Amino acid sequence: MVPASGKRITWLELPEAVRARVERIVGGRVTGADSQPGGFSPGSADRVITDRGRRAFVKAVAATINARSAELARQEMRITALLPEAAPAPRLIEGFEDGEWVVLVFEDVEGAHPRTPWVESEIDAAVTALAELARLTTPAPPGLPRAADEFAGNFEGWDRITADPPADLDPWLRDHLPELRAASARTIDRLRTGDTLTHCDVRADNMLVRPDGRLVIVDWPWASAGPDWWDRVILAANVWVHGGDPVRVIEGIDRRIVTDSFAAFAGMFFDICRLPPPPGIPTVRAFQRWQADALLPWLKAEM
Repeated sequence: MVPASGKRITWLELPEAVRARVERIVGGRVTGADSQPGGFSPGSADRVITDRGRRAFVKAVAATINARSAELARQEMRITALLPEAAPAPRLIEGFEDGEWVVLVFEDVEGAHPRTPWVESEIDAAVTALAELARLTTPAPPGLPRAADEFAGNFEGWDRITADPPADLDPWLRDHLPELRAASARTIDRLRTGDTLTHCDVRADNMLVRPDGRLVIVDWPWASAGPDWWDRVILAANVWVHGGDPVRVIEGIDRRIVTDSFAAFAGMFFDICRLPPPPGIPTVRAFQRWQADALLPWLKAEM
C-alpha cells in the first residue's frame, strides 16, 4: 500500500504574521502544534493548543508553494461555510487570506482515522455519517458545481489511454477498453442527476472516528451537487482498495452503477499517474497508480 500523504510544512514554518493572526482567532499564544501527516497538500495541517487551553485545527498554504493547493483551500473555505451546523463535519471558525497565504481555522476534532483494512463498525459509522450528510444537504446549497462537471475530464481517462496506451497496460484492460470507456461515459451521465451535496473525496484519511464511534468527514474542497449515492460509491472504492467489505456500503445501489464508477476511477488513476508529480507533492502519482491497480480485480470479476 502507498500512503495517502505528501510532504507538509509545519506550524513553525508559517510566517510570524500568519501565526499571530491565528492566535488572535483561537485565543492565546500557541504553545503546542501537532502536524497531521495525511493528505497531499504541501501546506500545513496542525492541531494547535494555546496557553489558555483553547484548541483548533489550522490549515495554511501559499500559492508560491503550490498554486492548485491554494485554490483548493479557497474552495474549502467557501464550501465549509455552506455546511449546516449539524453536518458531520468540523465547524469553520474563521478563514482568511493575506495576499499570499490562505488560512483556515477549524474546531479541533478529537478522533483518529478509520483503521485500514477497514473494520465493520467503522464502515457502518461512515455509511451513517454519509446518510446524515445527504439528509441535511438535499437540496444542495446553491452555488455548488455539478459533480458531472467536476469529474468529466478526469473520467475521460480511458479515452486518452486508448489513444496513447502505456507499454505496461494490463492485457485485460487493453482487451476491454471499449467497455471501460462506455462505463466511464455512463458514470458521467449519472452524475448529471441528483441535488445532494456530495463530498466527492470520501477516503479513510478524510475521516475521523470520534471516541464515541461517530464519524466526522474532513477536507471539503471538492464538494459538488450530485446523486445521493455518489459518496457511498466513493467510500466503497476506498474500502475495496484498502481491504474491507464494500457490500456493507453499497446496499441498495445497483451493482452495475458501482462497477461503472470503479471503471471510471480506474481510468482516471491509470491515466493521471503517467503525469509528472505536481510541485511539492512528490508521492501522489505512486498513490494514484496503487489505487488503479487495486481496482483492477473488481473490474475483472464484475465486467
